[in-house]
Amino acid sequence: MSRPAQIDPRGARFTASVTAVLLLVTVALGLVGGVASSLTARAVQPAFVLLALLAAVFVWSSAAGVARNPWSLLFRRLIRPRLAPPAELEDAAPPTFAQGVGAFVTLVGVALHLAGVPYGLVAAASAAFVAAFLNGVFGYCLGCQLYLLLVRAGLVRKAAAV
Repeated sequence: MSRPAQIDPRGARFTASVTAVLLLVTVALGLVGGVASSLTARAVQPAFVLLALLAAVFVWSSAAGVARNPWSLLFRRLIRPRLAPPAELEDAAPPTFAQGVGAFVTLVGVALHLAGVPYGLVAAASAAFVAAFLNGVFGYCLGCQLYLLLVRAGLVRKAAAV
């Protein structure tokens, strides 16, 4: 049996911090952007474009693995070389699952916005922001905790991450 993929937990926190900032910007843009009447107008609003891009990053990260996230690549190339080696590595499966949760939440926001639900985008981006903020600032990953809960309940099989 192969060993599960391991990641530097500082990279996961960096990724969450960048994501939290971008989600906060999305929320602010969503609040000042108002509710557009036509589908075309909603699809070009800056908050929608940013949330759709973040959703794409979440989808990519959950499918390809957190080590291939654009912010993780930035961390590995620019920041990690300037730091001491990590005290310990962590299993990549829980953060990868958490990226899937982020993908789900942001895609719901994208769908609600396109459907014309007032502030659906803001609500979804706010929920994702809270999770990213908790991980980035306090190192508490809600999606990782959900993954562990589902593994313990036998609803998700613990497997090696990509």
